[in-house]
Amino acid sequence: MKKIIFSLIFLVLLNCSNSPETFIDHVDGYWEIESVTLPDGTKKEYTINQTIDYIIVNDSLKGFRKKMTPNYSGSYETSKNIETLNLKIENDSLNIYYSTQYTNWKETILLANEEKLKIVNKDNKVYTYKRFTPININ
Repeated sequence: MKKIIFSLIFLVLLNCSNSPETFIDHVDGYWEIESVTLPDGTKKEYTINQTIDYIIVNDSLKGFRKKMTPNYSGSYETSKNIETLNLKIENDSLNIYYSTQYTNWKETILLANEEKLKIVNKDNKVYTYKRFTPININ
């Protein structure tokens, strides 16, 4: 009986932690690509990155994403290119709708927590990011 109760509690906690509503609070920040998994299961690891993604989302679930280049001083250089975004919960998923002056596209967040961000695109490529930690040499 104890095993059944423990299993039910575990399943409830697991389902709650993967709720798309809980992902929203973790999307903001600096993210470094860790790997890309292709639909056939092939995985490409990224050990060194020259750029990181900076994502900001406001209370109305709108925001932007920019590519940033970190410096050893702890500051960042950025391009003028910006992707506006809008988060929407649809069919028990958290979707990101991106827009630039040239195109629009959608991605789905599979996981977002303090340390990881996992996103799948329309080509079923899964992008795994880790929270970026600046290198400060002082």
